[in-house]
Amino acid sequence: MAERCVKVYSRFNRLWHWSQVVSIFLLFFTGARLLGLHQLGPFGLAVVVHTVVALALLLLWAFATFWLFTTGGWRQFVPRLSGMWQVSRFYAYGVFKGEKHPYHKSFEHRHNPLQAASYFVLKSALFPAIWISGIAYLSYGFWDHLDGGSFLLQIIANFHVLAAFAIASFVVIHVYLLTIGGFRHHVRPMVTGYEQVDLTPEAEAYFRQTGRIID
Repeated sequence: MAERCVKVYSRFNRLWHWSQVVSIFLLFFTGARLLGLHQLGPFGLAVVVHTVVALALLLLWAFATFWLFTTGGWRQFVPRLSGMWQVSRFYAYGVFKGEKHPYHKSFEHRHNPLQAASYFVLKSALFPAIWISGIAYLSYGFWDHLDGGSFLLQIIANFHVLAAFAIASFVVIHVYLLTIGGFRHHVRPMVTGYEQVDLTPEAEAYFRQTGRIID
């Protein structure tokens, strides 16, 4: 295995990532306005922006999910136990002692085991929770006539807020972990598309032929 600078993030991958970043920030900001956590901007405008951005993000997620499954990118998010203890120990203890990160990225596994598990929970549990509760909340006018409809709406609203705070916690932790080893070092690949990964000789030959390696 040799470490090479390879184009691992396609243009769509980067567009999807940064569009998601902007959308989630807008949803957090407008959602906080709807909860009364700040008074910046009209309430009605916050409702409209929150709804429009949420629907646009849902459409983006649908395309991204299709893209992940058709390109095989979903394999990057499959949790694995191998190396989990070493990486967990590094973040809990080793990083404060100046130890080197125990995980070496490969093209097949760009996310370390802890990252893969975190993204798996995010994509398989938290995102569906926010989607389903948000759509149920938005469609209240279609089922408000049901017995106990107002009580059910309160449950859905609280569940939606809980899922939003869980995603917000993930974002905070994600940004914090980007500062370990250099913020620019971690963010640059999602801007340029290129990242240092370990390659087998066969993979290196293939990527050189396709022009995806920078010497």
